[in-house]
Amino acid sequence: MYENDKNHLILISEAIAKIESYTKGFNNSINFVKDTKSFDATLMNFIVIAECAGRLSEYFKNEHSEIEWKKVNAFRNLIAHDYFGIDEEEVWDIVTFHMPKLKEKILQVL
Repeated sequence: MYENDKNHLILISEAIAKIESYTKGFNNSINFVKDTKSFDATLMNFIVIAECAGRLSEYFKNEHSEIEWKKVNAFRNLIAHDYFGIDEEEVWDIVTFHMPKLKEKILQVL
């Protein structure tokens, strides 16, 4: 693995850990969204994840095609360009169901 890829994977895992800490203690999307600091910080770290993923080598992304890199980037674009159109339930779904799977895959690679 290229050193640059490893560094970006570490940053992705750190952003995931931050999201976990920001969302800990919430049991549904309604309460999560009401805590605007946690919600906004979570969205910012999703952007960090996508920015780091975008800097991974094409070789690495091809070798780990089980990770849906295009969906990671598409979610970043939604956050960055359509902030007021974000579906809070979708964010909560990503936090609770998809992010743990991404975390597991990233940690396996590291």
